[in-house]
Amino acid sequence: MEPPKFKINKKIPRGPPSPPAPLMHSPTRKTSVKEQKEWKIPPCISNWKNAKGYTIPLDKRLAADGRGLQQNHINEKFAKLAEALYIADRKAREAVEMRAQLEKKMAQKEKEKKEEHLRAMAQKAREERAGIRLPGSAKNDESRERDQLRLERQKDRARDRNLARNADSRKNKVLRDRDISEQIALGLPAITRKTGDTQYDQRLLNTTAGMDTGFGDDEEYNVYDKPWRGNSSLAQHIYRPSANIDKDVYGDDLEKIAKTNRFVPNKEFSGTDRDPKTSGRSGPVQFEKHQQEEDPFGLDQFLTQAKHASKRSQPQQQDRDKRRRKD
Repeated sequence: MEPPKFKINKKIPRGPPSPPAPLMHSPTRKTSVKEQKEWKIPPCISNWKNAKGYTIPLDKRLAADGRGLQQNHINEKFAKLAEALYIADRKAREAVEMRAQLEKKMAQKEKEKKEEHLRAMAQKAREERAGIRLPGSAKNDESRERDQLRLERQKDRARDRNLARNADSRKNKVLRDRDISEQIALGLPAITRKTGDTQYDQRLLNTTAGMDTGFGDDEEYNVYDKPWRGNSSLAQHIYRPSANIDKDVYGDDLEKIAKTNRFVPNKEFSGTDRDPKTSGRSGPVQFEKHQQEEDPFGLDQFLTQAKHASKRSQPQQQDRDKRRRKD
């Protein structure tokens, strides 16, 4: 049970390691510019951030993007599409050119046909002028006569339609003899006789000069101070109907209707005179101007009474003053 008297864990230094493996180096040589560019790594440039605010050239930005390292592959169908479009364009041009040539030929044929027709018509006219009768001229004469008759009947039908359209209706018959010329609009009578004298307005010579020609006080109301053209025959021209204007409508009963008094009472009122000889009116209704009083409110009478009252009160006031002085 006694421990050993010698050391068994004594540390001994290690021996030398194994020799290193030999490295075979090639002789040093200078790098070319191409190799330097290939070994050059572009800086990392962000497309979103530029905290320093540097101005970065586009080539550096594209180099950092790595687009130059990618190989773009174009699909073969693009070439097929371009070739198909080229062929379609060429065929369309050929079709358009062919169509233009065909239209040109058709126009040329039409022109030749018209020239041939004109030439035949000229030859026919020369033969007719020379007196040569063609075998088919009889049929042509008959067709020409039929066309002439057809044209005449067509003109007759058109004339009948125009007459029916422009026929005087009842309204036209009523307004046929109505004078709506400029003379009526200006208040002038209808002039039936024509003279060689110069026509001018007689009203220009019958007016007086001065302020009485048309100017007046604003307070005056003298519109109807005299009859409207009392000495003129304008009323007879306007209100006198022409004879036989309604004869086409009523026929023989027109005189009977005109003589019938429909709105006349059976028994006359006292104080009325319905004799057509005396009560007949040959013109428009004439109104009489109302005679306006000079003093409608009685102001003049009131002022006169006030003056008389003041004159009577003056001697009474003097008597009162004398009595007061005596007292």
